[in-house]
Amino acid sequence: MNFEEFQQILERHPIVVGYFSTESCNVCKVLRPQVKEMVENISDAHFVYVDTEKSPMLRGQYLVFSVPTIIVFIEGREAKRFNRYLSLKELDDFLRQMVEVVL
Repeated sequence: MNFEEFQQILERHPIVVGYFSTESCNVCKVLRPQVKEMVENISDAHFVYVDTEKSPMLRGQYLVFSVPTIIVFIEGREAKRFNRYLSLKELDDFLRQMVEVVL
């Protein structure tokens, strides 16, 4: 995924959850389907996976230094960031709260 494609996603969706990781990260592989399912169960939220090894420009643009990093974008702007040891409950609570505010 390149920068332009990512920007188009941000423009099309009011809430975007960017999941930044690598294919070699085992923790990332376990968490990714859980996060994706969580996002898909929240109306108007969109999940996007970014492989930081294949998209170094996006990794640099969003200052992703560790994986997994989850960035929640609200109306195209970063609203919250979750790094490495994240709580799925905290992410879910935050997303549900943002849906109420944004929509």
